[in-house]
Amino acid sequence: MGMKLYPDECTGCGSCVSACPFGLIEIIEGKVHIKDGCTLCGACVDACAFNAIKIEKVEAGKADATSRGVWVFVEQRRGNLKNVGYELLARGRELADTLKTELCAVCLGHNIADINSLITHGADKVYLVDSPELADNQEDYLTHGLLDLIKEHKPEIVLAGATALGRSFFPRVASILNTGLTADCTGLDIDTEKRLLLQTRPTFGGNIMATILCPNKRPQMSTVRPRVFKKATPDPNRKGQIIKVDFKKEGVTARTKLLSFVEDITEKIKLEDADIIVSGGRGLGKAENFKLLAELADCLGAALGSSRAAVDEGWIPYSHQVGQTGKTVCPKLYIACGISGAIQHLAGMQTSDCIVAINDNPDAPIFQVAHYGIVGDLFQVVPLIIKKLQG
Repeated sequence: MGMKLYPDECTGCGSCVSACPFGLIEIIEGKVHIKDGCTLCGACVDACAFNAIKIEKVEAGKADATSRGVWVFVEQRRGNLKNVGYELLARGRELADTLKTELCAVCLGHNIADINSLITHGADKVYLVDSPELADNQEDYLTHGLLDLIKEHKPEIVLAGATALGRSFFPRVASILNTGLTADCTGLDIDTEKRLLLQTRPTFGGNIMATILCPNKRPQMSTVRPRVFKKATPDPNRKGQIIKVDFKKEGVTARTKLLSFVEDITEKIKLEDADIIVSGGRGLGKAENFKLLAELADCLGAALGSSRAAVDEGWIPYSHQVGQTGKTVCPKLYIACGISGAIQHLAGMQTSDCIVAINDNPDAPIFQVAHYGIVGDLFQVVPLIIKKLQG
């Protein structure tokens, strides 16, 4: 939709100026002008008695009815496949079965290990693009490679992990294809009657869940947060095709160059892969007190996490942040120390198998999702737990 002005009909009466709730309309030289930021609320249209302002609808195109297949972009780093790819294959298998279509994995990289595991985890086909140029995940090359495959095979759904890489290059692919993209989904389902992907994500700070559709364009594209779905149990007897595709570098120029890759040495165990996570929040009071949680994490063989409040205070690096603006985790055990339980944090960890909360405020929201709660001073409780584990 768009706002259309008809200056010849405008008398400059100013009725629309007072009607606009955002103060975006002004009369210049006797004619109406609308500033940037118009939300198309229609208040000015109703106020204008001379039909000088109209909201015109753009006729929607029709989706390509020949598009078929569910695709999962499987991310790799240094030849190793990331877990989020397996998680999406598990859900992708269910979506493909509902649509009675095939599930394909797409992997771009170099010297990638264990490609056959994508078949055992549910893929019917694997499109493998192996080239030295793709080894470092340069986005210009990935965009070009994935676009070529989509244009040739016309899938109806394409999924990727909402990782740093997925959030960066996947929107470029959607933009070039002139299709929709729903980012950071936490749920995927199918409208079987219309073959539409129901893409659910949190919005308004996590206070509501929105389900988004892309009815008029194909493919329907989504990025999904890691650890939202669980990996399926691999079936060693599954059969499928591995289709090797040449990378056509001609006409593509990489605008960036990877100089080096620096591992985060503070992250001994990756949050996304951890079975046990010990997290701290504002209740720790200062950065030095994270040493206490690090000691507990070492005793348990756990990863160290945090709430956004602790990261914002500069007490711990962002790579440890759990929550809507950090990482989504689903460990077997999540221990929250000094975390009140804001809805944004809960969105990133509430699917954990077992949640233990330690907080001196009995009314803290974290206790509403915790399986076990300890009301007490974490500086007294945590040392007792460490002593018990070491003893």
